[in-house]
Amino acid sequence: MLTEKFYEVLKHEGVVSITSWGVDEPHVTNTWNSYLVPTDDNRILIPAAGLRSTQADVEVNNRVKVTLGSKEVMGFNDYQGTGFLIEGTAKFLSEGPDFDMMTEKYPFANRVLEVTVTSAKQLL
Repeated sequence: MLTEKFYEVLKHEGVVSITSWGVDEPHVTNTWNSYLVPTDDNRILIPAAGLRSTQADVEVNNRVKVTLGSKEVMGFNDYQGTGFLIEGTAKFLSEGPDFDMMTEKYPFANRVLEVTVTSAKQLL
């Protein structure tokens, strides 16, 4: 589901937007491309030090939308830059092998946002 172009975007720094929504209005927060760690089973792991509002939303509604991109990667029709819309379900990890791997890689993390990808669409 995650294409070679997606992995190419991750090699370049850029802003990642994470949108969640619980009972109230949608909540949007940001992180960086370099913090996204895709797995072999269509999950993306993201280190979390904050993301408290996102976690509260996920406890009510586990659906999230994640956007990311880089102008360093050629998109459709030789467009300078490309991006992705990732849709999926989310949960926060505070233990286990994925948590241990991520906190070793990102010592600032006290939790890990795990997104199970249900859709990955290249936008540009």
